[in-house]
Amino acid sequence: MNTSAHSLTAAPGARPERRRSLAVCGLIGVAVMAALDEIVFHQILGWHHFYDRSTPGVGLMSDGLLHTAELLGLVAGFFLYADLRRRRALAPAHAWAGFFLGLGLFQLFDGVVDHKLLRLHQIRYGVDVTPYDWAWNIAALILLLIGAALAVRASRHTEAGSAS
Repeated sequence: MNTSAHSLTAAPGARPERRRSLAVCGLIGVAVMAALDEIVFHQILGWHHFYDRSTPGVGLMSDGLLHTAELLGLVAGFFLYADLRRRRALAPAHAWAGFFLGLGLFQLFDGVVDHKLLRLHQIRYGVDVTPYDWAWNIAALILLLIGAALAVRASRHTEAGSAS
């Protein structure tokens, strides 16, 4: 089995699936960021649970459900990623863009929807959350900007390759 870097890209005659590469790795990015959030903020630091508007038992159960969803996302994402690689249809530049977009999308959704709109939990309790909110959402925007820049770069590279 060829494991060189060349085997990660489309084989001659095969067409890289740019949108699918972006979407599949976006799913992986969302699941990775959910895992990081849950491991660091829910388990290691113990700052909050996914749902903090009930008993500690319900909060712990909500963390278990989040953990289940992130694992399902990772498993599904990696099966889809493996399929792209097996068929040599992976578009690596689009995949990296999707990964960073997924990271940022989860972070921004959590910061705006979960924290502010639905008020499922706050980043931390007993402190002024303003600096935490700013840091959380700015980090999300940075990840989204990285993903967008990678997507633009991948698209330009694809268009330049198509023109030649």
